[in-house]
Amino acid sequence: MGARGENRAFPRKSSDNLELMLLLVADTSGKYGFVALARTDEADDHVEVIEEVPLTGGTFSAQLVPQIASLLEKHGLKKTSIDAFIVVSGPGSFTGLRVGLAAIKALAEILQKPIIPVSLLEVVALASGARGRVAAVLDAGRGEFYVGDYEISATGARQISEQLLGKEDMLSQAGAVFATADDAVEELLLASGGKSGLVSRADASRIAALGRRKLQAGETVSPEQLEANYIRRSDAEIFAKPAT
Repeated sequence: MGARGENRAFPRKSSDNLELMLLLVADTSGKYGFVALARTDEADDHVEVIEEVPLTGGTFSAQLVPQIASLLEKHGLKKTSIDAFIVVSGPGSFTGLRVGLAAIKALAEILQKPIIPVSLLEVVALASGARGRVAAVLDAGRGEFYVGDYEISATGARQISEQLLGKEDMLSQAGAVFATADDAVEELLLASGGKSGLVSRADASRIAALGRRKLQAGETVSPEQLEANYIRRSDAEIFAKPAT
């Protein structure tokens, strides 16, 4: 197999003659995002990222589809080579998530391939490497935080809850080890006496690995079933006048 980013055609068989799967991975949940290609085989949990291309927030709608096309062409692939789509479904930006999920829905519908939605909070919780109760925390702005409460074992993560909390409620997560990919949140947690672990950003390799496990477990959705996990209500919902 070629090195990451090497411009060569994707082989459909591994050295052990196992069928290889091509995964398209996307995250448009934050200020910055990415689209990536990854590969794995039928029998191995390991996922190799072929190449990850960064995307800049605010222009996801103009970048996403052209970057997917360019990435496939660079590696001698066609859209029909994609076996499954792994996409971050939230939490995060309303606009970014809508753009990313709409593009993945359209491609999956055309190609009739499965979609594996992944929570960014679950990725962060697993990246901590901790076992037991883990609270994954991401900055939601406005003095609020996205908090995912998980029970982590050797077999994966069991979600207890994902919610939007203020500072005090976030810090009161009893018995939890905190994990975050945000520097500012890490500083806040440490200043408040919390047990915290700063993990690297939720990049393509982490998201693809979680998506691969979910694919093996049959945790896929159809394009019609794919929904954004905003956690926070939109401004339109928050400020809407009640019906009279």
